[in-house]
Amino acid sequence: METSTLISNGKSEIYHALGPTVGFLVSPREGDVAYCIMEGRIPPGFSVPMHRHPDVESFYILSGNVKVWTEDNGWSLLKKGDFVHIPGNTKHAWKNDSEDPSDGLIVTTPRLGEFFREIGTRVEPGDPLPPPTEDQLQHFVEAATRYNHWLGSPEENKAIGIEM
Repeated sequence: METSTLISNGKSEIYHALGPTVGFLVSPREGDVAYCIMEGRIPPGFSVPMHRHPDVESFYILSGNVKVWTEDNGWSLLKKGDFVHIPGNTKHAWKNDSEDPSDGLIVTTPRLGEFFREIGTRVEPGDPLPPPTEDQLQHFVEAATRYNHWLGSPEENKAIGIEM
């Protein structure tokens, strides 16, 4: 029998995912649930390049400002209290141009949660977050291929204002 879960503020299982971090509130390994819920943080000055995956994602912004690009809407600025739903197989990207981190609640599939666990490095709150190594970037590309993710080229990212 499964039991209820209570996670105190800042005590979720956190993974550094090549810049952003995700903390699992409902783990992709929870059992028979159809969703994974994470706290996500995009650091100031960081971008998540254009990509696409089969999994749906919904984001509710908890703090800070962040820009989201989708192939059907272009760039939109999201602030605390804003929500965006990104259907599966929709090209999208993120950019935090502000001086503060942007935090959000992410609801997605257990499969995408497992992807973050695989490509991420387990960290504790307050740990320094070093830039990714070449080996970590290579592992990311290999995992993205296995999970059927499409990754935008440097030219495609530059066309929407993301330098790689």
